[in-house]
Amino acid sequence: MRNVLIGAVVAGLAAMAVPVVGAQEGGNEAPGWEARLDREGDINSVLHFRPMDTGVHATTGGRGFAIFWQPGSSGSGDFSVSATFTQMEPSGHANAYGLFWGGSNLEADNQQYSYFMLRQGGEYLIKKRMGEDLPTVVDWTAHDAVNDLDANGSSTNTLEVEFRGDSVRFLVNNTEVATQSRSAVDSDGIAGLRVTHLLDLHISDLSLGN
Repeated sequence: MRNVLIGAVVAGLAAMAVPVVGAQEGGNEAPGWEARLDREGDINSVLHFRPMDTGVHATTGGRGFAIFWQPGSSGSGDFSVSATFTQMEPSGHANAYGLFWGGSNLEADNQQYSYFMLRQGGEYLIKKRMGEDLPTVVDWTAHDAVNDLDANGSSTNTLEVEFRGDSVRFLVNNTEVATQSRSAVDSDGIAGLRVTHLLDLHISDLSLGN
């Protein structure tokens, strides 16, 4: 019996060692920013997006898949979008964060944009959104340029998408991880941030268009 009790205590402590971001309250409190959830729900109960220091901070709960944008932030022609993301603590599983661009009709059913995201475990993804359709351009791929969680359970990564002529470069921490033709993804349009659920992120050094 004593061994059973000790085992239960150890298991409980191990579970407590991995933080899991729960339901958040606060909604979008960043002046000049708009937000949209992937699924219907009360945005005020599942995420908290607010200005912090020289950037913004996003904390998302169980249904917190969302995009955030400033209506005046857009790119066209030759341009780039970039931001630095610091994941403050481990998530319950491999949740993702990153950039979107080429956005149009963002508040409508036929919303459209492309996005470039990372997740803990050291992988990146490139996809598009066309209403409810989510065609994959590059599926989850591991790359050494992606900083995974460190011993303290945090990581910092800078993402950049660069449009030059007919070519699009995808960079993580100044290292090119993929190249696509301009026709493979959206290009001109609104740019912003995309964050999935159960994450605590600080986002700085934002450059969202030209």
